[in-house]
Amino acid sequence: MRAVYFDGENAAYREDVPKPVRGAGESLLKITLAAICTTDKEILKGYRPDFKGVMGHEFTAVVVESDDEELVGKRVVGEINEVCHECLYCRTGREHHCLNRKTPGLSRDGCFGEYMVLKNENLHVIPDQLPDEVAVFTEPLAAAYQMMEQLEMDPGTPACVVGDGRLALCLAQVLKQHGAEVTVIGKHAEKLLLFESFAKTELLGEATMKIEDPAGTGAEIEPYELVVEATGSASGLELALQLVRSMGTIVLKSTYAGGADVDLSLIPVREITVVGSRCGPFDKALDGLASGAISLPEIDLYDLADYEKAFQSRKFKS
Repeated sequence: MRAVYFDGENAAYREDVPKPVRGAGESLLKITLAAICTTDKEILKGYRPDFKGVMGHEFTAVVVESDDEELVGKRVVGEINEVCHECLYCRTGREHHCLNRKTPGLSRDGCFGEYMVLKNENLHVIPDQLPDEVAVFTEPLAAAYQMMEQLEMDPGTPACVVGDGRLALCLAQVLKQHGAEVTVIGKHAEKLLLFESFAKTELLGEATMKIEDPAGTGAEIEPYELVVEATGSASGLELALQLVRSMGTIVLKSTYAGGADVDLSLIPVREITVVGSRCGPFDKALDGLASGAISLPEIDLYDLADYEKAFQSRKFKS
């Protein structure tokens, strides 16, 4: 089959990748849309040097084979953590951290191909009224809703999202949905336009200047009770530490290759709470998309053979 395959160092378009064969409790999926996220780009930079296989983990698909007959022919999205149900984390309600988990596009073959295999229990049927071009946002939106599973936040809380990409757009809308007063700081003026109907926006350079020289700019930034870091870069945490109030909370969403050079003593000295946040509830994400509560931009579509152009795109989806 056709697929984008990562060999441990580089990605390449191939037409000779074997079509996957499903096992017990699994479904064979025909991929209809596959989306690129920052994690996929970080893999190319060495984020998962031990991974070799078909890339990608955000998708819509049609079930073509399954031992669950009710799934056959259904349009689906899929949770990315295949878990064992037996280890410490599975037994204590923390299945997303299963010691034996397999993740498409990160530790096993993913969705940047014509077909993939996934456990039946990971699949969610897409509501009839929801087109694939919108349903493909389910995984990142679920990650945004996960933040609210981990936080207690009062209505009116001053919150800042650092980043202006697809995940940031999901995060900012979820925060607004839960009553926060949202500000978004990003690099790209054209992307920030998508936030303006529900959040204050500010370009990164202007915000950084105010932090570094408040007297010179005449505009001191009042720190935020909650800062959500979604830049996809190591510098995001340093900025988040500058923006958050003492005894406030930082939610870290970025995954990237390499480390971050920050003064970690600021965390205990200023009594800052740092929350790592990853995968989330697909049911809430599908409800948010189907109801129209969350609005996301149109996507650009590329053929598998044009994956390099898709990876270079500055659009929210490829």
